[in-house]
Amino acid sequence: MAFVIRRDSGLYGYERALGRAGLGPVAGADEAGRGACAGPLVAAAVILADTPARRISLLRDSKLLSASQRERAYAEIVDKAVAWSVVALSPDECDRLGMHVANIQALRRALLRLDVPPRYVLTDGFGVDGLGVPGLAVWKGDRVAACVAAASVIAKVTRDRMMVELADDWPLYGFEVHKGYCTPVHQAALDEHGPCPEHRLRFDNVSRTLRDQRARVGQL
Repeated sequence: MAFVIRRDSGLYGYERALGRAGLGPVAGADEAGRGACAGPLVAAAVILADTPARRISLLRDSKLLSASQRERAYAEIVDKAVAWSVVALSPDECDRLGMHVANIQALRRALLRLDVPPRYVLTDGFGVDGLGVPGLAVWKGDRVAACVAAASVIAKVTRDRMMVELADDWPLYGFEVHKGYCTPVHQAALDEHGPCPEHRLRFDNVSRTLRDQRARVGQL
């Protein structure tokens, strides 16, 4: 069944068009942490209600919000969403699967965990099969589709909170600041202390550091 999205339809345009085509409810899914070299990969799925009373006031791509705005948007999404879910894949699982496969797996698990089964799925960038319903991978979906934007907020806030907790277990790395991404400060700590169990060993910078560390120990 075809549907048309008008240029001026706003952030809820996809959901409205799909609903008119008889394909609601529509779920959006997105992830956080794919590019980080430490910490979990987190994916979220959200179904929103397109009514004035249940609109999310701060809703947009999580990367365009400050940390405090994301927290407020998270609370509003959790309160007003028709359904939402979130899953996390460990660094070990990311290493075992490879990041692309891990990314698809995480999105699929989040979508299948929704309490309300969607009739259509929108994902950010990558298509997800095995859901039993049609879907569409939307380029920069977190900026053009409300349900994907909401999923991006849930995933980002959840993962940031997890990284702050991990900083208590591994205080040498500064996870609470850079959230596991490959910043100069993170790399300096990685070079000095070597990787911890929260690092993804398949990332080039982590595997290189591990090799260098083993070489130094072998020279002693």
